[in-house]
Amino acid sequence: MAKKFPIQVVLDNIRSAFNVGAIFRTCDAANIEKLYLCGITPYPPHNRIPKTALGAIKTVSWQYFKNTEDAIITIRQCNDVTITSVETDKRATNFWEYGFRPPLALVFGNEVKGVSKDILKLSDSIVKIPMYGKKESLNVTTSCGIVLYEVLRKWSI
Repeated sequence: MAKKFPIQVVLDNIRSAFNVGAIFRTCDAANIEKLYLCGITPYPPHNRIPKTALGAIKTVSWQYFKNTEDAIITIRQCNDVTITSVETDKRATNFWEYGFRPPLALVFGNEVKGVSKDILKLSDSIVKIPMYGKKESLNVTTSCGIVLYEVLRKWSI
């Protein structure tokens, strides 16, 4: 099996088990190191996750934390990881213009509220996906896939 890419994904209070399952599958496709499921985020063995994960629960290393802050503290203890939240925030940089560097942790937030303000404060940077239509954001699963593959493209993988 190929070596995992130095990327970790943090889910900050995701509501939908189907989104979590799809993110498991996306993380498998991108061959990331670890997925952190935090707060109200459903986690295995939740019965709805396998429908969209399609077996990725067995191939993606994951860990559950009762709160996202504890996950961030744990991640910070590892090799100077850059914590980058993906959020439509006035301080955010367009993700196309941002210089993602390894090792990296990407934080994705709640489907309605986004990444919590406390986690944004703990982040080293905030990036956003530009929105050209009337809607202000994309589905969290879609956002995760777009950003993960942009990181891999920038790293020329």
